[in-house]
Amino acid sequence: MFLFISGAEIFIILVIVVMLFGADKIPELARGLGKGMQQLKNATNEVKKEITDTAKKQGIDTDFTRDIKQGVNKIKDKVKDNIEDITGPIKRGL
Repeated sequence: MFLFISGAEIFIILVIVVMLFGADKIPELARGLGKGMQQLKNATNEVKKEITDTAKKQGIDTDFTRDIKQGVNKIKDKVKDNIEDITGPIKRGL
């Protein structure tokens, strides 16, 4: 299941795309889409780099997000373990 679309729906969409653009135009469309996605990714990386560089120049600590992620992951793991401890006997009983 890809983005809540079933296999049949994807097939219908592909058939419509082939009917609208023709089989010879699909590779060109795919190349254009790939280039557009690459440009978007590059622009996003440049913005991230610029923000990080500016923060470092201003003396702002940028490692706090990593610390927050680590804390959230630790809490998530504890909660997951507690849920498994509670549901373990229930699952075994079924």
